[in-house]
Amino acid sequence: MSDNLDFNEFHRLLAIVQSIDVGVVLIDREYRIQVWNTFMENRSGRQPNEVHQQSIFSVFPELEENWFRHKVESVVTLGTPAFTIWEQRPYLVRFKNYQPITGQEEFMYQNTTILPVLSTNSSIEHICLIIYDVTEVAVNKQQLQGANLQLKQLARTDRLTGLNNRGYWEECLAHEYARHRRYQSNAALVMFDIDHFKKVNDTYGHPAGDKVIQAVAEVIREQVRDTDYAGRYGGEEFVILLPDIDSAGARVFAERLRQGIAALVVSHEEQRISFTVSLGVADLSLPMDEHKQLIERADQALYASKKGGRNQTNVYSG
Repeated sequence: MSDNLDFNEFHRLLAIVQSIDVGVVLIDREYRIQVWNTFMENRSGRQPNEVHQQSIFSVFPELEENWFRHKVESVVTLGTPAFTIWEQRPYLVRFKNYQPITGQEEFMYQNTTILPVLSTNSSIEHICLIIYDVTEVAVNKQQLQGANLQLKQLARTDRLTGLNNRGYWEECLAHEYARHRRYQSNAALVMFDIDHFKKVNDTYGHPAGDKVIQAVAEVIREQVRDTDYAGRYGGEEFVILLPDIDSAGARVFAERLRQGIAALVVSHEEQRISFTVSLGVADLSLPMDEHKQLIERADQALYASKKGGRNQTNVYSG
């Protein structure tokens, strides 16, 4: 059988799969397009005669040439297929997405198979690209991942404030304590509560108390670094875990936080509510047996602030 007959046979095989919903492109060793099936015609808007003998790189300028040449040369050298998947490379060639279910996506996600095509003399003179539209699969997976991420976020978030809940920030504290034990790193914990919060609830009502708590949470968010962990301890009590900071640095942070909260005025039903906070600071520099001792020490420092007249910061000194 001649190469020409073999090539004609390949054409006849392609005619059988014209109705299959995959893209088929045959290129020669000079990367010129030889075969272009109905899928490619419909998705690209280009007729086979328009692209025949054209370089695939001129037809698809978005195709990363160095990467693709390396991929094809590996297929030729090894004589085995290569594959691309959408998780690693969203598409081989950029097509618009026209699927009604996944219409919000701008482009078609693709998996691709790159096949060596043997001629009768066993040399590889052509490469076949098979392009699969996996947009629906990709979108479904991304939506599932997004939903799981949302659930994970909800599981670790305090609903009223949007800060980390106690379970999550305590996990972070345990991690920082383990890091301290291994690398001698430091971390500080700032604990504070709202002074006379019961009076706020009794005077203005619980909805006003919730607004006060939310306003405090907003100040915390403005003050913390991306690497810090701010959370709600319970009721009107809050904590901020400050990795790689000692008690002196944490005291500066706590004082800035105290002053910011003291300057707040929360409006509720034509009432203007001002309030203060008392804070306690402790760090990992003093010996301890477990991470929970840091919470106890910060709480002791907080108690000292309340006992000393409130609206102040104290540091645990042992």
